[in-house]
Amino acid sequence: MRRFMHRDSTAASPVYQHLNRGKRVCELDLKSDDGREALAMLIIDADVLLESYRPGVLARLGFDKEQLEQLNPRLIHCALSGYGQTGPYAQRAGHDINYCALSSQSIVSGTADKPVIAYPPIADHASALQAAVSILAALHARDKRGTGIYLDISITESILSWQYLPMLTQADERAAHMLNGGAACYNLYQCADAEFISLGAIETSFWEDFCRALEQPSWVARQFETMPQQSLIAEVAAVFAQQPRSYWSAHLDQVECCFEILFSTHDLDQQEPFKSRQSVTRAGPTYPAWINHQSVGISEDFETITHNSQLRWKAKSG
Repeated sequence: MRRFMHRDSTAASPVYQHLNRGKRVCELDLKSDDGREALAMLIIDADVLLESYRPGVLARLGFDKEQLEQLNPRLIHCALSGYGQTGPYAQRAGHDINYCALSSQSIVSGTADKPVIAYPPIADHASALQAAVSILAALHARDKRGTGIYLDISITESILSWQYLPMLTQADERAAHMLNGGAACYNLYQCADAEFISLGAIETSFWEDFCRALEQPSWVARQFETMPQQSLIAEVAAVFAQQPRSYWSAHLDQVECCFEILFSTHDLDQQEPFKSRQSVTRAGPTYPAWINHQSVGISEDFETITHNSQLRWKAKSG
């Protein structure tokens, strides 16, 4: 991971530095007595142990459930694995592309011709959020019950839980439904300069404003035609293809129709919404929340950015 997606073999990659900002990194050989002893000492003083071995590996290294409980009876142990700690896939190898495939995330995303690879790896991020939320809940529960908690988090089941829309609406066909490319009012379109724009005019009022802005009143009544709306999508696409992205940005930017152009990551730090909220730095995206902390003892308003941790804090005197 120190060299992941990085051409410079002499320095840690920006991805590694971003994901591990604010952390103390300690390399241990858990097949050695010294390494196991060091981990045991860390566990004794820890609130949370997060590990991502295949099921059974940690136990074989000498840290089974009984040993962990003996070392720290209040430990929150979160085991994050590809397919969960039990079941026929527990020992199966996999990566994000496989977890998305098994959960049906891949089959419902893409064009009518083919699925797409989710990027950034969406199952990995879904499971990271699931693990973080579960750990926080476990810490809260531990304060009440006083004992440790074991968490079994499956990466595949984390992204599976996000598939409620296609599962509960039987909308599992690509590019055929309201939110996956089957509707003209909610779609991506290419402009004359080969750049792209997005339209999210689901509400009728937004769609009406969009149609008026493009001087296409006949489209208004067609918003909820049977999907996939191939004919209407083609008509909208033909209009967008007549002008470059800059024209559509100037023409629709102030129209209440849920319109945005598709930006490259190289342009993000120049976008006003991100500049005003200090959302992007040279080190990458910052922590995605302002935390308002009211506390006795804070005498004045302050706002700081800690660059090595990328955490944003905004406090008010309370």
